[in-house]
Amino acid sequence: MQALITVIVVAGVLLLLGLALAVRIVKQYEQGVLFRLGRVVGTRDPGLRLIVPVVDVLRRVSLRIVTMPIQSQGIITRDNVSVDVSAVAYFRVVDAVRSVVAIENVRAAIDQIAQTTLRKVVGQHTLDETLAETSKINLDIREILDVTTVAWGVEVTLVELKDIQLPETMKRAMAKQAEAEREKRAKIINAEGESLAAAALGEASDTMMAHPLALQLRNLQSLVEIGVDKNSTVVFPAPLMTTIAELGTFLAREQAAAVPAPAVATSNGAVTAPPATVTDPSDIP
Repeated sequence: MQALITVIVVAGVLLLLGLALAVRIVKQYEQGVLFRLGRVVGTRDPGLRLIVPVVDVLRRVSLRIVTMPIQSQGIITRDNVSVDVSAVAYFRVVDAVRSVVAIENVRAAIDQIAQTTLRKVVGQHTLDETLAETSKINLDIREILDVTTVAWGVEVTLVELKDIQLPETMKRAMAKQAEAEREKRAKIINAEGESLAAAALGEASDTMMAHPLALQLRNLQSLVEIGVDKNSTVVFPAPLMTTIAELGTFLAREQAAAVPAPAVATSNGAVTAPPATVTDPSDIP
């Protein structure tokens, strides 16, 4: 009786061990590649899967997008400038069987091919193109990687340049160039402003020549603006000063004409007054 119980216990343990070896769980983001006696017999979808122990081997492959940083590479651009460029690549497995059978370590292979491709593509561009056309460089790297990795059952979804390190001398030179460019734009804007101001002043002078009273009104407006600031200094425009001087001359002439002249005796003893001075109305300003 005791021997029977021992046999039953051993059989149960062997059964449990066999089930443990035969049961495999494939996760939702994975796909299983089943090998039977070393040959691929197909793939297994996510869920609970049973295999033949010892005979079958199930390799699970992740189908999620993988983020892979590409370490910084020392690159010489087409215009002989040394830069350090780092990038990041995103890829995913689209064919689980080929990713297992066609290559031993797909992640390491993509890392190496991405580094060489990065050096090759960036080396074909000048420094200015590398800094300004990063989108084009990213696309070129991705297309080259896709051509290589399609045989491995992998699709490269995105490649982005992450960082571009320039030598200190080049940074200083670029800073001087940017400063000179800003000064050039400032001088051009200033010259354009002077040109517009000169044109506006020319139009204003033409208007004042056509309407002389406009100049007098402008002078009065200037006096009003000066008076608002409570300034003790009063500035009179030149035309106004000329008018005041002419008014003083007119008053002097009037005073001289109002003084009576002394009588003059004639040869026959008669006394006559000098003729009165008649002021010509045209002399009055």
